[in-house]
This record gives sequence, C-alpha cells and structure tokens, in this order.
Amino acid sequence: MIIMSTRRWALTAIGLVILLALPLLLPNFWLVNIFGRALVYGIVALSLTFLAHYGGFVSLAQTMVAGVAGYSVAMMAPTAIPLGDMALPYALAIPLAVFAATMAGAIVGLIAVNTREIYLLMITLALAVGFSLFAQSNITWFNGYEGIRNIVGPEIFGRPFRTPLVFYYTALVVAALLYLLVLYVVRTPFGLVLQAIRDSDRRTAAIGFHVGLHRIAAFALAGFIAGWGGVLITFYNIGITPSSIGLWATVGVLIMAVIGGLGHPLGAFIGALIFALMDTFASTIIGHDRFNTLIGMVFLVIVLLSPDGIWGVGGRLAAALGGRNRNKNADGGATR
Repeated sequence: MIIMSTRRWALTAIGLVILLALPLLLPNFWLVNIFGRALVYGIVALSLTFLAHYGGFVSLAQTMVAGVAGYSVAMMAPTAIPLGDMALPYALAIPLAVFAATMAGAIVGLIAVNTREIYLLMITLALAVGFSLFAQSNITWFNGYEGIRNIVGPEIFGRPFRTPLVFYYTALVVAALLYLLVLYVVRTPFGLVLQAIRDSDRRTAAIGFHVGLHRIAAFALAGFIAGWGGVLITFYNIGITPSSIGLWATVGVLIMAVIGGLGHPLGAFIGALIFALMDTFASTIIGHDRFNTLIGMVFLVIVLLSPDGIWGVGGRLAAALGGRNRNKNADGGATR
C-alpha cells in the first residue's frame, strides 16, 4: 500500500513537472484554448467528482454554483461592461465571488439534503436551469441575455491576466491547490465521515454523527471549489452570459466528470482535457451541429464499456501490467 501510494505521488509530481514545462513546448493556442481551458473547466468538474465519489451524490448544480461566482465577480469587476454599482478592485471581487459560491453550495445542500439518486439529480438540475433562466430575464443585475462583458481579470506581477503565460500558470496553480485540497480533506475526520455516510448513512447516524450537517458542509466545500472555477471561466471567456451556465453547460461538466472517471479527482481534469480537444477539433471536422451527437456517443461508449471512465481504464491497465511483471519475477525466481 505504501509503495502504491509513493508511486501515485511520484506520477503526480511527474505530471505536474510536465504541465509546468508545457509553455516551453506548445504555442499559445494550445496553452490557453486546450490546456488552460481544460484546467478551469476541470475545476468545476472536480467539485462534482468530489461530491459523487466521496459523498455518494451527483449534483447537477455545480455549473450554477460556478455561475454564481462568475456573475458575482462580473458585477463587481472594475472593467465590466456595463459597469455595475458595486465596482471593486479584483483583489476584493474574487474572494467575495468565491464566498458567494460557497454560500450557494451550502444552500443547494440545504435544499437537497434529504434527497437521493434521481430525486437529487432532478432537484439540482431544476436549480441550475432556474438560475440560468433567472439570469436571462434579469436586466438590473445580470444584464439579461447579453450578460456582462469585458471581465479581463487582474494584473499579476504587472502583467495582464489575459497574457497566455499568466492565465495558464494561474489556472494550473489554482487547479493543483484545489486538487491537493480534495486529497487532504478526504483523509481528515470530516472526509472519513463523509465516506462513511456514502457507504451507509443510517449506520453513520447510529454512531452519533449528524448526517445532514456533513452533507451540507460537503456541498459548501464543493461550492468553494466550483467558485474558483467559475471565476477563472469568466476571465477565460472575458465575460459571462446565461447560456454559459445553461443546460448544455451543466450537461457538459457532467460529461467531463464521467468521461474522465468519477473514481478519482484527477479524472475531472482528464475528462475536461478530452472534452476540450473534441470541442476544438472534432466540431470543426464534423460540424458544430453534429458535435453533440459525437460527444453523446462517446459518453455512451464510456458508460457502457468503462463506467469508471478513462481513469478506470488506466487503473486496470496498470494493474494488469503490474500483475504480469509479478508473474515474470515469480517465474524467474522459480527457475533459479
């Protein structure tokens, strides 16, 4: 077990080094529109994976929670068009937006705390669609269908946020920190109780833990994660509109998480990268109108052949290769 853990951390470190070196190897288009995009959308998918894998409940409201952060930072952005009455420096707008997303996640958890399976899916989907429609109809705060534009982000070390290197490394640092946060939380007493609730909420309640409170806290933490993704997505898109948090965006995040694999937090980023590649190149080859059909077929194939996604496929291949190497070593030892 210790060897496997060490191996995983070593692979994680190697992957991080490769990601840090990508700006030296790739043009800006790949850096921003493929890997940078995968990182920021992967953060939102990470919040869904956290709830699904460690809490046992799949929430379709994570795009809505990210949208709360996106609209919050847009309403407070000093560069926004139209400029709101609550304009603040980005240094204040960003943490307030993440806080708003955390509270939104807690509210979603409070509403859905007693629901399970299909009922949880329907309630969270209704919340997501309802918020998108509300944003589309509200002119005073959200500027209706047009949304809020020119959200360019802050300057970092004197360089504009939209500079490819600044955007990519900022997204990478935030994604890595949130990924490590999830790995840390699931090993704390709170994370262990959350996993116990996933396995049997009645048994967990019987030994004295407050099941509902832990679930609401899990939704709040997922809201915190999704909030950072929502802020970065708003900077990436240079604004936010109701369509960017609508039904297709909600389904897209679910597809990313499922394709990558709900069995490990890293699956969220793998799925987001695959989705970004397909959306960028496949839609230009087969046409954007047929892209939904293609991504739907890929989704079905993954669900049918590998319910635990690409991460599960990689895990099974690693286990098979490891077993083969052990057999070879055993045969060699027997021969000697």
